[in-house]
Amino acid sequence: MPSALENWLPKSIILLRDYNRHKFLSDLVAGVTVGLVALPLAMAFAIASGVPPQAGLYCAIVTGFLISALGGSKTQIGGPTGAFVVVVAGIIAKHGIDGLFMCTMMAGVLLVLLGVTGMGAMVKYFPRPVVVGFTNASSPVRRSATSSD
Repeated sequence: MPSALENWLPKSIILLRDYNRHKFLSDLVAGVTVGLVALPLAMAFAIASGVPPQAGLYCAIVTGFLISALGGSKTQIGGPTGAFVVVVAGIIAKHGIDGLFMCTMMAGVLLVLLGVTGMGAMVKYFPRPVVVGFTNASSPVRRSATSSD
């Protein structure tokens, strides 16, 4: 049974107990592979959102490190999501980079509150059609948002 402290430790810290050279080499190959895909993708998302490509690189590097350091699972995948380009572009167009920063901070505080209070587990009660509908609806939204380009 895990101790109370282990419930709050990031999974990456707990997994270091069994870390060895083989796992390191596997992680290295996986990291290089993800980097080759994620960095150009992050630059493309930045351009699509109306900011310079450097912003996408900075975001990919910083968030990639934070996801790796604070992630909740050894198989967790974290990275840019195409559905957010429309949201980010809209926020930047209406409120600028400062507005995007404020929205990001507010979302972060909300996620921390949901995690600390245990309310994040409530997502399992979302009906599957809602989740599938959101996922399927994001593609036409992205297409229509970029069709004028």
